[in-house]
Amino acid sequence: MAAPQAAALPVGAGPVPITFDLKDSNGNWFDSGLDLFGGQSLAVGVLPRVGIPSVGGPVGVPDVGGLAGGGVPDVGGLTGGLTGGLPDVGGLTGGLTGGLTGGLTGGLPDVGGLTGSAPDVGGLTGGAAGVEGLTSGVPGIGGLTSAQASGLTNANLTDSLSGLVSGATGGVPLLGETGVNLSEMLNLDSTLAAVTSIAQSNKEAAPAAAKAESLLGQFAEQTADLPVDAPIDLSSLPVGVDLQNALDDLTKFAQKGPAVTATFNIAGPDNESVHDITSLIRPKGAPMFEQPGAFMGEASTQLTEPGLYAWTCTIHPYMLGAAVIDDPLTVGLDFGKELEVTSRDLSVPSSADVIQRLVNAFFTITVPDNWQKYSYTESSSWNPVVPPAPILQYDEDGDQVLIPNLDAYYDQKFKYPKELPALSPPKTPGVGEVWIDTQMEEYAGKDKVGAATKIDVENWKIARKISGSSINMNNPHNMWTDKNYKYLYQTEWFDDELSVFERESGKHVRTVKVGPDPSHVMTRTDTDEVQVAINGGTDVVELTPGATKIDRRIPVGPQSQEAMPQHPHAFWLSHDGKTTVTPNVNPYDATIVDNESGTWRKAPTGELPIATGMTPDSSRAYLADFLGASISCISIAEDACMQDGELVTNSSIDLWENYDPISGPTGGPFGGLTIQLPVSPDGKALLAANTYSGTVSVIDPSTNEVVKDLPCNAGCHGINFGAKKGGGYYGYVSNKFSNAAQVIDIDPNMDGDISDATIAGQLVMSQEPGTAMEDTITGQDGMGGQGVLPVPIVYNGWSQQVPAGWREKLTCEQLNPIDPDACS
Repeated sequence: MAAPQAAALPVGAGPVPITFDLKDSNGNWFDSGLDLFGGQSLAVGVLPRVGIPSVGGPVGVPDVGGLAGGGVPDVGGLTGGLTGGLPDVGGLTGGLTGGLTGGLTGGLPDVGGLTGSAPDVGGLTGGAAGVEGLTSGVPGIGGLTSAQASGLTNANLTDSLSGLVSGATGGVPLLGETGVNLSEMLNLDSTLAAVTSIAQSNKEAAPAAAKAESLLGQFAEQTADLPVDAPIDLSSLPVGVDLQNALDDLTKFAQKGPAVTATFNIAGPDNESVHDITSLIRPKGAPMFEQPGAFMGEASTQLTEPGLYAWTCTIHPYMLGAAVIDDPLTVGLDFGKELEVTSRDLSVPSSADVIQRLVNAFFTITVPDNWQKYSYTESSSWNPVVPPAPILQYDEDGDQVLIPNLDAYYDQKFKYPKELPALSPPKTPGVGEVWIDTQMEEYAGKDKVGAATKIDVENWKIARKISGSSINMNNPHNMWTDKNYKYLYQTEWFDDELSVFERESGKHVRTVKVGPDPSHVMTRTDTDEVQVAINGGTDVVELTPGATKIDRRIPVGPQSQEAMPQHPHAFWLSHDGKTTVTPNVNPYDATIVDNESGTWRKAPTGELPIATGMTPDSSRAYLADFLGASISCISIAEDACMQDGELVTNSSIDLWENYDPISGPTGGPFGGLTIQLPVSPDGKALLAANTYSGTVSVIDPSTNEVVKDLPCNAGCHGINFGAKKGGGYYGYVSNKFSNAAQVIDIDPNMDGDISDATIAGQLVMSQEPGTAMEDTITGQDGMGGQGVLPVPIVYNGWSQQVPAGWREKLTCEQLNPIDPDACS
């Protein structure tokens, strides 16, 4: 096979920044301005490489808007030009027409379809001044346009390269059988472009470049007979080591240049909430990006190394943004050699299982077309599409491994496509109704997304959807009701409001401004006052019954200006209303609040505690450590947490006991990215929703042992317990990226043994004939399951107060879940 033809590769004087605009809407929470594979949260960049002169040492790197480090000459007033005629590059206003000292020779190649003009290079405002000794163009200009990114990720070849494994009838196709030119498929053309650029600008590089060009041709020949879904150990190819060495030799003539800047903009009108951005994945050696607290405005970080970068908002942790920064002198799109993960201080090779699972989850979460769509009447096939891009990873030994087609590899690794069966509800009805916030639903009459969906669990029908279109309700996240079940208290998580609706009619009653990003809401059993966690702040707001006005703000941590904001999320109240326990996502701890005095004390947790459950006697609380892959137990008064058969003040449940982050599951239940985790009203079971593993952990609170796992859907999130008709309890599980909810029976035969806990049925959350509607759904029907509220409320403390008309539907044991004498 002939050597690959050189593709147009970005060449410029400095890196183009990557910009993410954070938004409230589906699929573009971190909007990169690109549209790749149906999502807008991925950016792609190319690492700048600076040419080395044929005589003398390395040159200084031009300062491009503060991207380079110290000792860098300022070129803000560039006045010269570039020999060979460089087209206008955005902010370069003087025209670059003639003469950097030493000369930047050669024209600018076509950059992924950008003919006639070059991309903006990040605010260079002058002409071109002399930079002594710079003799070549710089392969790599930072952030890429959609057209450029499409080429590197094979988005332009999606129809030809996606679904190759699932659609194969006679075995998995070979790389040479796809009908797509291998040079283009494996990005060999882009690598050759970098090689050619270096050779043209530095005569001393010509021999190494010629060798690399020949080896690239041989590489294409030797990979043609390999399967599309299998990683390729490059050292195992006859040409592999020689090619790596040849490309490494060329780095002497094109050293790593200035960093690429990633900027995050948080502003209206597309965003009405504050956010707290933190690094989730980054190449080793790249700086950790972590905000001191939630903010609106602009912040930036430097992408100093080639590889995979990912960020999340710790307040809204399914908001994800990512960038892949490619080294032009490697084969494939670079994930980096070693990646640091913001969980357990992990530093893993880029081929590690934890990286593959997080990347796979990223594309499920950020691409709405990849969300799961269930039906009661027919089964369907679910095969989420990821880029069919060639990805360069590294194994534990530091050897290069090329994933020739990421989509095919994930189809094989995660066994796609998966069948989504036709669903059926439980055979035994529940009691009353269950409300689930379908937070991703889109409506004709409002700009913001989300609704509260009511299920009549006595007949399993979707009875009502409250979209709040008249108030432009924004991302409804969690609900509760008052002691008389008159109101539905609804938080607006991407806003600053708590809205109150009539539970029966859905009519809007009032909206109260409570503070940034209100997440969860509950009522006190002793006073019926309403508590709301201010997720973007540092307190819990307490309102009068009916939420007519704010009574007080209860701090959950230090209040000084210098103190770290607490950002409390899914709190829980004790059965007597005297104690509130908050998980604080910013300082990674919990707060135990004495509601009568307003005083508080701290308790330790794992990484990014996000939700709380509590035993029915309020002796201890459990907190989901979202990034820690663990569950923390804290004693509220006396030592009440079990560890090794002893009662202690604090203990932890390891959800990765059966999981190795490099090699993967080792056998047995495992979890991670855990969110809601209620304890059943009778104290027999704790259910924990794991986004990472797509499972619900069934845990025995008396031993803190994980008994088993049950499957959930994409993005399983919320759980709460409701009464099962005739006795016992159902755990209702919501899923963010699915239009279905699971119903778990924790003890089907009611013998006290939860090892037979099972999924009793599943519910489709989409509108049905007869569903009471106030607006027309225009998209994502039934999607975005988050907060769950069963009515009647059957947790201890609330169950004794169930009003007449509802009490008659419950057994004595459901009304008195931990008092056996009451029913003797």
